[in-house]
Amino acid sequence: MTLPAQIYVIGHRNPDTDSVCSAIAYADLRRRQGLKNVRPARAGTLNRQTEFVLDHLQYPVPELLTDVYPRVRDVVTEQVVTVSGEAPLAEALKQYHQHNIRMLPVVDVDNCALGMLLLKKASEQFLLPDAAEDLRCVHVSVNAIVRCLRAKLLCSYEADSLEHLDLYVGGRSTGAFQQWVGNIASRRSILIAGDRPHIQRMAIEAGVRVLIVSGGSVVSPDLIDLARRHRVSVVSSTFDTASCSWLTRLATPVRSLVDGSFLSARRDDLLDDLRTKLLHGGHAGAIVLDDEDRVSGVATKSHLIRKSPLQLILVDHNELSQAVPGADKVEILEVVDHHRLGNFHTDTPIHFINQPLGSTCTLVARLFRQSGHQPDEKIAGLLLSGLLSDTVLLKSPTTTDVDRDIAEWLSTLSGLDLDQYGAELFASGSVIASGQSARQLILGDFKEYQVESDTLGLGQVEVVNLHSFQQRKEELLAELARLRDEKGYLLAALLVTDIVEGNSLLVTSGPNELPYMIRYPQVEKNIYRLNGVLSRKKQLVPHLLKVFKVAG
Repeated sequence: MTLPAQIYVIGHRNPDTDSVCSAIAYADLRRRQGLKNVRPARAGTLNRQTEFVLDHLQYPVPELLTDVYPRVRDVVTEQVVTVSGEAPLAEALKQYHQHNIRMLPVVDVDNCALGMLLLKKASEQFLLPDAAEDLRCVHVSVNAIVRCLRAKLLCSYEADSLEHLDLYVGGRSTGAFQQWVGNIASRRSILIAGDRPHIQRMAIEAGVRVLIVSGGSVVSPDLIDLARRHRVSVVSSTFDTASCSWLTRLATPVRSLVDGSFLSARRDDLLDDLRTKLLHGGHAGAIVLDDEDRVSGVATKSHLIRKSPLQLILVDHNELSQAVPGADKVEILEVVDHHRLGNFHTDTPIHFINQPLGSTCTLVARLFRQSGHQPDEKIAGLLLSGLLSDTVLLKSPTTTDVDRDIAEWLSTLSGLDLDQYGAELFASGSVIASGQSARQLILGDFKEYQVESDTLGLGQVEVVNLHSFQQRKEELLAELARLRDEKGYLLAALLVTDIVEGNSLLVTSGPNELPYMIRYPQVEKNIYRLNGVLSRKKQLVPHLLKVFKVAG
């Protein structure tokens, strides 16, 4: 049995408003188009602006996915077959046959694992004894015999005691039996006899440990009384003598055969971790445990080749370095984005939509239009929010005529005034004066970019004036230096964008030669003025990539 696919529409790490809103809206569109089991998700904590949007539109916060690495629970989905530690081996073998399994977890009364019973080990111990005398040796209790033979216990003595006993059949003549029974270790013997009262009596008087009466033969009351006096357990079974002999050998409680050094895994364990243990640890499989240590499944090597039921549609990014951790381990069905192409590759063809627009929300709204579906009022409001956020109220140089046209359409559908709502949107997202730590401010909207073998780390915050930034610039400079040192970035920077004036400051921690490379005016040490720069994606990133590539 495999789990049904669950499709998540999800944006990049450190999600911004465009990332979150486009994920919600595109999931809504794909559901309308008939895609099953699809829902939006986010790959990180919401920023203040996005929280404002969802609260203002009274829309639920998407599910948080901290990672999508395949887990044991994703592939171990069968209903687990177990056997009680007190069950006879016969019941375990029956489970093997009925369910066509290779491994059988042995459990206690609370369904907690005692160990693993391997069919190979059971066969080696019971079908291939090392010495001829071991053929008659069985490891049983009286109650285990009763259970395995589906018998009646007529007389009981220490019925739960698990002992090593020798198994015999009373097939001799009366005279021969009388001579023979005196020469065996009676207290460690089991005797099987049919309707032969004389043999039964001699066995009881000799003090055998267990007398099994086969064929459903009646045992007289005086023999039962005699057995009590001699502390002999008497068992009556409807099976014939040959069957009783075979089943008694299979009456050994499973717990005495269990391999207690079993490999275990938790349902939330990473599948890659289990793969390493199974392929290199010499184990045939692992018992899967739940949070209360109860058995919930068995994982074998065949589970390792199963596909994760989790599938992704990526929005607002197309680089795995920006995707939710583990995205490279699951199937990606689609990408909907408006950024430059990164190092993205897949094993199979996918649906890839990439257009040079000001926001992914613009692109998703356009897809609504093209498919003949009209977003409802809330979805239109979400799309408008992401569009206005990413285009900085349509002032960013990334803004296209398509963005302006879509913004007017969404404003009409949502009932939100472009100017008034836009002002509220950006006022809500001014984070520098929010009380967040410098690290939180830098990483709130942060992306990594590759330049050959080096990495640039660039964050961005938007403000309505630069006064609050001036109060925290030293703190931000120090934190950027720490971040660069920790991550090994060639450059760690924060773009502080004044959306009212339409200019930005670039706060940096980079190589010593940066002032001579960057070609922006330096207003003070490690801070540069970027007049007319509002877009990290379209204005800052292409410039920095070119500068560092030329510098080599």
